[in-house]
Amino acid sequence: MNISFWIILYIIDAMLFIPVALTTIYMLVFAAASLIRHRNIIPKAKHQNRFVILIPAYRADKTIIQTVLSVLGQSYPQRLFDVTVISDHEDEMTNFRLAQLPITLAVPNFEISTKAKSLQFAMKNLPEFKIYDAVLILDADNVVAPEFLEAVNDAYETAGTKAIQLHRVSKNRDTAAARLDAIFEEINNSVFRLGHISLGISSATMGSGIVFDFNWFHDNVTMLKTAAEDKEIEALLMQQHIFVDYFNDIYVYDEKTRTTKDFNRQRSRFISTQFTTAIKNMRFFIPAMFSKRYDYADKILQWMLIPRTVLIAIIVMMSLILPFIYMTLAIKWWITFAVIIFAFALATPDYLIDKNFDKSFLKAPFLIVLGLINLLPFSGWKNKFVNKNTKNNYRR
Repeated sequence: MNISFWIILYIIDAMLFIPVALTTIYMLVFAAASLIRHRNIIPKAKHQNRFVILIPAYRADKTIIQTVLSVLGQSYPQRLFDVTVISDHEDEMTNFRLAQLPITLAVPNFEISTKAKSLQFAMKNLPEFKIYDAVLILDADNVVAPEFLEAVNDAYETAGTKAIQLHRVSKNRDTAAARLDAIFEEINNSVFRLGHISLGISSATMGSGIVFDFNWFHDNVTMLKTAAEDKEIEALLMQQHIFVDYFNDIYVYDEKTRTTKDFNRQRSRFISTQFTTAIKNMRFFIPAMFSKRYDYADKILQWMLIPRTVLIAIIVMMSLILPFIYMTLAIKWWITFAVIIFAFALATPDYLIDKNFDKSFLKAPFLIVLGLINLLPFSGWKNKFVNKNTKNNYRR
């Protein structure tokens, strides 16, 4: 092998290892921080807020009725909350059943459906005489306990901020894909929410199980332009210096993907959204640091991290290939693999380590490989073609 080969090898190794190492350190720091319990008891609120609960539903005929019934069954005074379902392409029978319930049923007719459009449609069509304090967003497959809204009110008053994120957990773990999806979600909760709050940094948001100040949401929802509405909302919150609090003990039960195909499509969408958001915001990183907007800087850094599926794939690939070329270069990759697995172990709650965990763990590499195949250029062309013809970019 000539000298140029070794130079190229060292450059490739360094270009891959530096971002992988930074991502691994970031994950480890916040996974460890998630073990710090920063809040044990939420005091009872003296004031009862009035909520409007928005539930965007796109072809969610199988789950939307159960979701609405769980929301209506709250112990919180019914005069203090209204439910609005944005029924986008639901069956006529589903709309008929929803219309029998004490809710507001909004039925838009979008040529291209997105969650952002549904939220904008709902806010635009709320009765002007109704006065609300807060907006709660749920997905059409979410389920909540009867005391949920009481706990949300207490948390919202305790937080004293314009946005709080609740703990979304899986309501089903009946397949390997669903179990892996549940594990990934809880790792996100530990690292990007609980770990951040424990260190005094703003929590990451999700598309559901989140509460906003009504006036803030009313003024800012019109700024959402893409299917990545959750990332756009995060950017708006950080740009406006709004701290997002997180409440780990208030649960929103979310249905997880059951098939490998859906799991891979979801991961591909997440990666694409993260990459696009990072590109749009990375130029603000240095200004955010100099202006001491550390929450915003952290958020941009978070978007620039290597996604977990890609991270694991790179580490495994380099760990397997390098020993056959130059053993010394492989050692740091083995150490990195051990560290990231340790970080994931810290971030995974004990309740997920059950009799099915080993099966999910063994199938994880295959799901990750299939997910990465979906990121190849021909997969992207296929997705664009499908989206163009179905005229749907709705994100769940």
